[in-house]
Amino acid sequence: MLDTLRTGAAFIIALGVLIFIHELGHYFAARARGVVVEVFSIGFGPALLKWQAKSGTVWQISALPLGGYVKMQGWGEEEDGKLAAPGSFSAASLGSKAIIVAAGPLANLALAFVLFAGLFMAVGQVVTQPVLSQIVPNSPAAAAHLQAGDRVLDIGATPISDFAQMQNLILAHPDTLLDFTILRGTQKFTQSVTLGDTKVEGETVGHLGVVGTDSTLRRYTPPAAIAAAAQQTGQEISAWVTGIATLIVDHKGLKDLSGPLGIAQITGQAAAMGIASLVGLIALLSINLGLVNLIPIPMLDGGHLFFYAIEAIIRRPVPAQAREVGLRFGVAVIFSLFLLTTFNDLTRLGAFAWFTHLL
Repeated sequence: MLDTLRTGAAFIIALGVLIFIHELGHYFAARARGVVVEVFSIGFGPALLKWQAKSGTVWQISALPLGGYVKMQGWGEEEDGKLAAPGSFSAASLGSKAIIVAAGPLANLALAFVLFAGLFMAVGQVVTQPVLSQIVPNSPAAAAHLQAGDRVLDIGATPISDFAQMQNLILAHPDTLLDFTILRGTQKFTQSVTLGDTKVEGETVGHLGVVGTDSTLRRYTPPAAIAAAAQQTGQEISAWVTGIATLIVDHKGLKDLSGPLGIAQITGQAAAMGIASLVGLIALLSINLGLVNLIPIPMLDGGHLFFYAIEAIIRRPVPAQAREVGLRFGVAVIFSLFLLTTFNDLTRLGAFAWFTHLL
């Protein structure tokens, strides 16, 4: 019961922070571009708590905490054919509209950078050392007589600073002979290792057969923490783009997608490990939320930006009928993804196995 309560509380907190920052990006961009914001809501449905600011914006927390929105004056008036009033979204220039819409996802990316920087300054960055903690029997590492406790200093001409770097280099060189510089105790020597190969989602990658669990905490000065946070954010964005490209082109990774249930479970596990783990997870989720919203699917921010790009090219608004078709397509895609991710979550949680056993 305590685990369930902790998971629920951590999920609501994480989701609330991500939604608030996302909508805050839209809000500040709208105000900066002279657009009146009528409502700022965390959640959907009936308002549980609300108050009106001096600017006239109604700030509220609503009953269904699965999203949020910023209601701007004149949003959607182009479709209704109404006259655009000063201060309305419809009266704003095309560039201003694009800035307002893009500000939400960009705010999520900025949040990730700030959280990483704060985490690295306050706690440090957990780094798995390039130490071979365990050698898998009958593996290329065992055949090369590598031993548990060996530290890899460089591979070929590439210095190795952490286990992830070594892992990426090995994956990129299947069936390749590489020279490893090893530190064993006080002895330093070079060992030639012939890497094996294995299949990962249909792709052939390099294989060594080692496990790395020797982790340390890397401390940073504030400037170094900012630089490390920028690098970490960039790496996560790059990994996300690569994953999406693999998903679209090769249709790989569908089973790895998670929905609200899976994210809630992961959030609860992170909360159980401490505040630092939860903050790190929120940063990762914030990157995912920001980038997902930039996908050019109608209903998402990226869909609006896509229509604005078309409008800039053809020099007139996209016809209402085309927008309507796009909206229906977007609803279908979002609903399909929701069903798929929910199915994945229930499968991982064992719901279907439990139901089959029950039958």
